[in-house]
Amino acid sequence: MNPPDADSVLVRHGELGVKSDQVRRKMEGQLADNLRAMLEARDLSGDLEQRRNRLFIHTDQPEGVTAAAADTFGVTSASAVTTVNPTLSAIGDALAATAREQYDGGTFAVNARRAGPAEAHPFSSTDIESDGGTAVWEAIEELGDKPAVDLDNPDFELFVECRADEAYVFCEKRAGPGGLPLGTQRPVVALVSGGIDSPVAAWKLMKRGAPVIPVYVDLGDYGGPDHRARAVSTVKTLASYAPGHDLSISVVDAGDVVTDLSQNLGSLRMLVLRRFMLAVAEAIAHEYDAVGIVTGEAIGQKSSQTSANIAVTDAATTLPVHRPNLTVDKSEITNHARTIGTFEDSTIDTGCNRVAPSHPETNASLEAVRAAEPDDLFERAKACAQGRAVIPIES
Repeated sequence: MNPPDADSVLVRHGELGVKSDQVRRKMEGQLADNLRAMLEARDLSGDLEQRRNRLFIHTDQPEGVTAAAADTFGVTSASAVTTVNPTLSAIGDALAATAREQYDGGTFAVNARRAGPAEAHPFSSTDIESDGGTAVWEAIEELGDKPAVDLDNPDFELFVECRADEAYVFCEKRAGPGGLPLGTQRPVVALVSGGIDSPVAAWKLMKRGAPVIPVYVDLGDYGGPDHRARAVSTVKTLASYAPGHDLSISVVDAGDVVTDLSQNLGSLRMLVLRRFMLAVAEAIAHEYDAVGIVTGEAIGQKSSQTSANIAVTDAATTLPVHRPNLTVDKSEITNHARTIGTFEDSTIDTGCNRVAPSHPETNASLEAVRAAEPDDLFERAKACAQGRAVIPIES
């Protein structure tokens, strides 16, 4: 829902505003680059203008540009705005025009914010709300409706940001993902399984500014039908949030290793496989100068994910293992997957379920796992990592 004659998109960010000036400028520059890449990927045009704590995209495609900005990490919200002179009469006219075009019944409110020195305007934000509210009231009467004001929970809300040189009128704040601009943190390797959880975990690290290097460990005959294709498809969806960043997926052939573990190990084989995967991820991380690994695990969701077993698997790597889903219920993870668009490509059983023993160990000790696993496990992990195939992913 846009105001008539919308000519720009106002882009807001959150945490960047509390950083030091040097860090803020760097992060705002990265955010601007990411926004430009997002517009280019969606074949949209716009001129980006950076201001302190705000970015503006001047465009004749406000709907598409607003949607693109709202999908960009670091953006808290975006609004298509009509730019007018910073006077009460001009603001009132724009509010009335917006009401005439967009009002669809119910109560209304005008929410105004005036920025700049006191001498910049001979009126306050309260004056804007009062005069603007009158203009909207009269516009609604012209439509043949009976206006009613509700300042707490209006059905129809209009907004004004009035600055020293311009004022902006809008009627929607489209929520963005928030977080930090992608590329403002060091990269991490993301173990993606083709299931529901791992793409959500990778997305959450991307939201915090960390580029991800996707790695899929192919389980061979244990991977299930089209399992690799589904993992690749979820990474393509992640790439749609990150134009300008390389999300090529590394596919690691581990079929022989999985077969050996399944045939020769009992209750501990799932833990040994998880340790193998972390070793693969670490070997790839060193090649890309990545500083961590992200997985979709949550405490207690599977036998390998008990608090005791997570401690055992983490000992396989010297890198930190990030688990943003660690304390999240499965239903919440599933809802998040639906929101970001990865759910449909993640709705088959993961191959790990076929590897897991009938009676898995849930409280393993590191000593027992080390004693059970093959002596050459980590050498095989490095060899598999070196022999991986890299599949380019288009954003």
